[in-house]
Amino acid sequence: MYKVSLLLTTYNSERNLPFTLNSIRSQTYPQIEVVIVDGCSTDGTIALIEQFAKESGLDVKWISEPDQGLYDAMNKAYRMSTGDIIAVCNDLLSEKNAVALFVEAIENAGEDCIGAHSDLVYVEGEKVIRSWHMGQGDIRQGWMPGHPALYLKRRIYEKYGQYDITYRCAADYEFMVRFLKDSRNSLAYVPRVLITMFYGGTSNAGLGNYLVSFKEGYLALRKNGVKHPLLITLKRTWRVLRQF
Repeated sequence: MYKVSLLLTTYNSERNLPFTLNSIRSQTYPQIEVVIVDGCSTDGTIALIEQFAKESGLDVKWISEPDQGLYDAMNKAYRMSTGDIIAVCNDLLSEKNAVALFVEAIENAGEDCIGAHSDLVYVEGEKVIRSWHMGQGDIRQGWMPGHPALYLKRRIYEKYGQYDITYRCAADYEFMVRFLKDSRNSLAYVPRVLITMFYGGTSNAGLGNYLVSFKEGYLALRKNGVKHPLLITLKRTWRVLRQF
């Protein structure tokens, strides 16, 4: 049975963190490790983490210390993890068997499958702001999986490395470009909404951040030797706009 490491990064997250932790606590999959990297929160986040570690009955590892931003914290969490499958989990697992469905998809797809992804929605309160129907596609056509709904075998991190913290908004996209530009790396797809995201996020926080994300996405493609990076970036932008 695969061990799944769920990576959480927190900073003054007491408003939404209880919902995330409750959705993890309710999962039916038995082999879950929770790794939390906190950036020295000053609200009630630490107390929530301590309570969860004590009462959840799960394998919980956590630290609170200064970091160089979101992607640095994600790298720290990965290095602390020991799971066979890695996923970043800062939002909500929409179903109690969400982790089990990701693992089942990976197992059924065979040894060559590098991971699995699903559909997701962004919500603000109870209102759905964006619905992201992922399907399958080609990163050269502007398609990409939703990073919050991406479960990857550990060997992908071992082979392709961690998140490049020189990127402000698009280190997750650059990371995905690294392994998805190789068509031999296939992802299993679960055609269900298994992740509910709190609307916001690094690339959604205002026009300025979105423009930075656009530029960094273009640079990520160039860095990895993908042809026609501007055209691909425009196609990716169109796919994002269609979600609203």
